[in-house]
Amino acid sequence: MLNLKTFDQSLGQICVQHRNCRFLLAVSGGVDSMVLAELFKIQDLKFQVAHINYHLRGKDSDFDQKIVEDFCSKNQIKFHLYEVSGKDKKPENSVQNWARNLRYNFFRKIQKEENIDFIVTAHHLNDQLETFIINLSKASGIKGLSGIPANENKTLRPFLHFTKNEIYDFAKENRIEFREDLSNKKNDYLRNFIRNEIAPKLFETNENFLENFGKSISYLNQTKNFVEEKISEIEKEIITHKEDYFIINKEKFFNQNDFVQFEILRKYGFNDVDEIKKIKKAETGKQFNSGEYLLIIDRKTLNLKTSTKETSDEQVISLIINNENEINISEFIKQEIANFNWEFDKEKIQFPLKLRPKKEGDLFYPISMIGKKKISKFFKDEKIPILAQQKIWLLCDANNDILGVIPFRQDRRFAATKESKEIIKVKLAHS
Repeated sequence: MLNLKTFDQSLGQICVQHRNCRFLLAVSGGVDSMVLAELFKIQDLKFQVAHINYHLRGKDSDFDQKIVEDFCSKNQIKFHLYEVSGKDKKPENSVQNWARNLRYNFFRKIQKEENIDFIVTAHHLNDQLETFIINLSKASGIKGLSGIPANENKTLRPFLHFTKNEIYDFAKENRIEFREDLSNKKNDYLRNFIRNEIAPKLFETNENFLENFGKSISYLNQTKNFVEEKISEIEKEIITHKEDYFIINKEKFFNQNDFVQFEILRKYGFNDVDEIKKIKKAETGKQFNSGEYLLIIDRKTLNLKTSTKETSDEQVISLIINNENEINISEFIKQEIANFNWEFDKEKIQFPLKLRPKKEGDLFYPISMIGKKKISKFFKDEKIPILAQQKIWLLCDANNDILGVIPFRQDRRFAATKESKEIIKVKLAHS
């Protein structure tokens, strides 16, 4: 049952040093958030209050704002208000996601400006049940079924072990003023439908349903923690972390069961089971983009790097020839590559010269080889790993003709010969 002692214990479990912390409470005016604010006041904790007026329910929205504002004014608590307007572009669909994003963006902004340690919300056990059912319908895995975390990303939720009825009883017993959100009675959102139609039927099956559900969530969290530890152990065996990318040993990865494969790739944004099936069947060179990460299939590895935009003009480096008709590209390329020294017939190339990454369809005429070859085929024949390929620069002239693949091979069409009247030297020499 919710009382001062149990609340203090609950808060203490998720923030041992709570007496020395500064909090930002998300207070809507409903019973749960008003009880939360009252308990923080009684416990003499250092906190401020944030409220969002979405203006979705006319005067009711304004009355919600007033009760929160009056509480803060009466108790000399700093009050932060965000009023939603046309500039926030309310969508036709996914209103709840839109509202949540607005809400947390506002909270994070205040947290940064006010040097707040933790954001605190009044989510309770009934919210846990609703979230569990929603995630169950999405096949969200053990992480989703573990419910709303009590402490995550500097956000605390000390009411997760308490039911809505316990919070109501505490409010009545202590004469805490609050407002009812009548829109919660409507079944226009999935969460409301679960709250009003599904949850009551579940409660009828067992008078201790919520209490038992709370225990189940606790067990699921313990299971999740155990699984995450085991997944981390597996990751250490099959994933190598380089400077700006990850390499997954393909053979060891595919020897894992489907669950482990899903849990590993999910961390990089690949959480669609069908897409993971495609990844497992994909040929070398195939790429998958999760939005946050780019996954590139290589012969023996899966390579993950932060997703970036396609090649832009900013990735083109213009080169300047010195008085001795030389260009030492060590001034322009900082990564470690092998030394080389190429000579070109000045009359055959158009200036200025430049460096750029490979593009789709690029080809050149490799010196000491017959015919032309696509750069992608050249990389494959040279057995250059896919991620290494993306760091290789092409030397080009003003016509965008490829003069060479640095540092591997220059193009024979532009190479200097005994008949060349003037020679341009392009080299890299480590000092």
